[in-house]
Amino acid sequence: MIRKGLAVVLALGFFVSLNGCATSARQKDLEIQRLRNQVSALQAQLDQREESRVAQSMVQPEVVSRQMRPTKKVIGEAKSRPSLAQIQIALKNAGYYSGSIDGKMGAQTRNAIKTFQRDNNLLADGRVGKKTWSLLRGYLYKRVK
Repeated sequence: MIRKGLAVVLALGFFVSLNGCATSARQKDLEIQRLRNQVSALQAQLDQREESRVAQSMVQPEVVSRQMRPTKKVIGEAKSRPSLAQIQIALKNAGYYSGSIDGKMGAQTRNAIKTFQRDNNLLADGRVGKKTWSLLRGYLYKRVK
């Protein structure tokens, strides 16, 4: 009788410990899911900050030259229709423009475009069309030594 009682107690203890393991495994699964959600939220915040930094750096040339790394989104925008700030950055990186990146078409910007066009055997009209930009956009993220 004592043996049967002991066997029942051991069996009951075994089932309780298994139940504890299942609960423990469930808690671990929930913790892993919570951590994955946190990682996803942090990744979204990081992506948002990167987009903001890239947009801001289009106006500040010193940020572009030191920190900016090309991203697919920025390159896609630059391929279709470049902003004047992007043109000025590319001209500066290519060594044709020494003014400030202000996003305005002035005499210095127009002369830099014409010089770039002449040096690359293009019609030197001072306008950045498809042919000019196809050559110039390669300098948007690279500096010439």
